[in-house]
Amino acid sequence: MKNKGSSCSCLVSGGAGFIGSHLTERLLNEGYGVKVVDNFSSGRRENLHNDLNNASLAIFDMDLKRESTRLNRLVQQCELTFHFAANPEVRVGETEPRVHFEENVVATFNLLEAVRKTKSPKTIVFASTSTVYGEASKIPTPEDYAPLIPISTYGASKLACEALITSYAHTFNHRALLLRFANIIGKGSDHGVIVDFIKKVRANPKQLEILGDGTQTKSYMHINDCVNAITHLTKRFLNGAQKVDIYNVGSADTITVKDIARIVASVTHHPEIAFKCTGGVDGGRGWKGDVKTMQLSIDKLLGTGWKPRYNSKQAVQLATRQLQ
Repeated sequence: MKNKGSSCSCLVSGGAGFIGSHLTERLLNEGYGVKVVDNFSSGRRENLHNDLNNASLAIFDMDLKRESTRLNRLVQQCELTFHFAANPEVRVGETEPRVHFEENVVATFNLLEAVRKTKSPKTIVFASTSTVYGEASKIPTPEDYAPLIPISTYGASKLACEALITSYAHTFNHRALLLRFANIIGKGSDHGVIVDFIKKVRANPKQLEILGDGTQTKSYMHINDCVNAITHLTKRFLNGAQKVDIYNVGSADTITVKDIARIVASVTHHPEIAFKCTGGVDGGRGWKGDVKTMQLSIDKLLGTGWKPRYNSKQAVQLATRQLQ
C-alpha cells in the first residue's frame, strides 16, 4: 500500500459484504482506488452507500465461481487483492455443504488462477477464520497450533483456501497474508448471535431462545477494531519480506452466549425477558460444527504494537446498540 493520495488500486472481493464494505470505505478514505467484486448473494450495495459517488470506487457484479475473462483483467490492474468473498454462515454447512465448497473453495481457486495468469507478483490478503483450528486443545490458540482439524465444512473450506493461497504464493512468486478472524460484529452485520437474538426479542419480548446450553464461550471483535487491524497488518506485511504470514485477529478475552443474551436484553430494554436454552447438540453446541470454546491468542498481533480498543463485552454492547 502506498501513501495516501496514490493512484494505487486495490481489489476487494466481497467488498459489498459486512467486513468487505467497511474495509472498502477505509481504503477509499485513505486515498486508494478500490475495485469491488461481489455477486451480491449476501453483500448489498447499500453497505457502500456512503461511497457510491466516489470516483475512486468501481463496483463489478461478478461471481467468482464462474467469471474468468473480466476477473483476469481486474486482477491485472491491481497489485493488492483483499479476498473477503465467501459464504460466512457456518450453520449452512450441516444442510448444504456444497455451498461452502463452491462459494469459498472454488471462488478462491478461480481468483488465484486470475492472479497466476497475470504473470506478475501480486499480494493477497485473505480473510480466514478461527474455525480452521477446530476444537483446539490449547486456549488461547496461537497461530502455530497444530494439527488443524476443523469441525465444520465452513472451517474446512477456509483451511483449504489457506492451503491453496500459500501454495500459489510459493509456486508462482506471489505473497500472502492470512488473517484468522474471531467473531467480527458491528454495524452492517446481517448474521450471527447478536442479530439472531435481536430478531427473537422483537418477535417474542417475553422469552429469548438460546441455541445450545448457553455456556459456549468465544471471542468477539468490533468491526472498527477489525478494519484497523487489517490495514495495520497489511501495511506492515508489505513493508516486510516474508512470502507468507499468518495472524490471529480478535480480542484478548471471551464472553459466553448467555452473557451476550443478557446484554441484548438490557440494550433492547427487555431486562426481565426469560431465557430458554435448547440444550443443543454434541454436549451443548448450538449446531453441528459449532466450536464450543474459542479464544485466539493475539500475542503476535500485540507484538506489532497494535491492540484492539474494545474487549469482547464492550464490542458486544456497542454492536448491539448499532444493530437494534
